[in-house]
Amino acid sequence: MKIRNIMTSPVFTVPPSTSVLEASKLMKEKKIERLPIAEGGVLLGMVTKDRILRAAPSAATSLSVHEINYLYDKLTVKDIMQKNVVAVHPDTTVEAAVRIAQDAKVGGLPVVEDGKIVGIITTNDLFYLVLNPVLGIGECGSRISIRKCNNITDIINTMTCVKNSGFTLTNAAYLPSRRGGENDLLIHVAEENAEKLVECLIQNNLEAESRER
Repeated sequence: MKIRNIMTSPVFTVPPSTSVLEASKLMKEKKIERLPIAEGGVLLGMVTKDRILRAAPSAATSLSVHEINYLYDKLTVKDIMQKNVVAVHPDTTVEAAVRIAQDAKVGGLPVVEDGKIVGIITTNDLFYLVLNPVLGIGECGSRISIRKCNNITDIINTMTCVKNSGFTLTNAAYLPSRRGGENDLLIHVAEENAEKLVECLIQNNLEAESRER
C-alpha cells in the first residue's frame, strides 16, 4: 500500500502571513493538530498545536485575554513554524513512511508531489487505516491466533484449514515476539462463529484460540 491510498487530500494549508490566532482558530475548527504552511502550493513549513502553545505567553503573565489575543494576532505562523519539514511522496510505501516518521520523531508527514503539497499523513491515519485492519479492531468476523507458529509448514496447515473449513480469510498478520520464541500468526475471517476452524487447527497440532479485539 502506498501513501496516496491513505493520505488526507486535499489538505488544509495557510500562507506564512497568517496570524497565529487565525491558525489556532482554524485548527480548532477543523480538529487538526498540525497545519502545513504553504504559498502557491509550495510547502514552507509546519505549525503544530504544541508550537502554538509554546508561543503563548507564560501562565504567570499579567496580560488579559484581550491582550494575549492581540499579541497572537500580530504574531504570524512564519515566526513560529518548523522549517525543513520531513515530507514524503505519494508513492512512498506505508512501511517506508512509518520508518521515516519514527526516525524523524514526528507525528505527521506532509505529502509532496512535483514540488507541491498534495496531502498529509498522520500517526492517527496509520493507526486507523493500517494497524486497525491488521489487528482486526472494529472489523466484523472472527480473529484467531496460532501461537508459536514458527515455520512455513504451520502457516500452510493454517491456510489449508481455512480453505477446507469453508471460511473466508480477510486478513493475516505474522507478529514476532519481542522476547523471541513466541511468534503468533493472527488470522481474521469474515464469519462470526469460527469454532469449526479452531477445531481444525487444533486437530493439526496447532495452538489456536479465538482472540478478543
